[in-house]
Amino acid sequence: MKLNQHNFPEVHLTKEIIGSAIEVHKLLGPGFGENVYEEAFAHELSLRGIKFTRQLEIEVPYKEIIAHKYRLDFVVEDKVIVELKAVNKLSPIHEAQVLSYLKASKLEIGLLLNFNEERIKDGIKRIVLSERYRECRTATVEVAKNEERKK
Repeated sequence: MKLNQHNFPEVHLTKEIIGSAIEVHKLLGPGFGENVYEEAFAHELSLRGIKFTRQLEIEVPYKEIIAHKYRLDFVVEDKVIVELKAVNKLSPIHEAQVLSYLKASKLEIGLLLNFNEERIKDGIKRIVLSERYRECRTATVEVAKNEERKK
C-alpha cells in the first residue's frame, strides 16, 4: 500500500502539528537558530492545547548495555516524534536520525521540520516506522501545501 496524506498513521494529529509549525514559520521566517524555533513551537503547541513533552530522554539498547541516551526534541501526545532543524537543506542523515529515534522509542511516526527554508512546506518530512507497512518510508507532506494555501 502506498502511503499518502490520507492513510498515514495519526494523520489528524500530524496535521495539527504541521499547522503549528506553519504558524511559527509564518511569524518568524527562516534564519534563526534551532533553539528559537523550539521555544516558539512549544508555545504554539500549548496555545493549541496539544500535549507534548520536550527533550524526552530515550535509551538506545545494545545487547545487554545501554549504548547511549538521546533527547528527542518533542514527543506529541505520546504518539509522534517531532525533530526540529534549522539547516540549509535536510539530508538523508536527518531522516535516518528520526528513523533511529522511532526504532529506539518504539513509536510509529515522526515529523522532521526544517525551519530554515524559505517555504516551510519544503522542509517537512513524515517518517513512518510500522509493522503494518513492513518498511520505513518518507514522504514530503502534501498536507503542508494544503495548509499553506489556506492561509
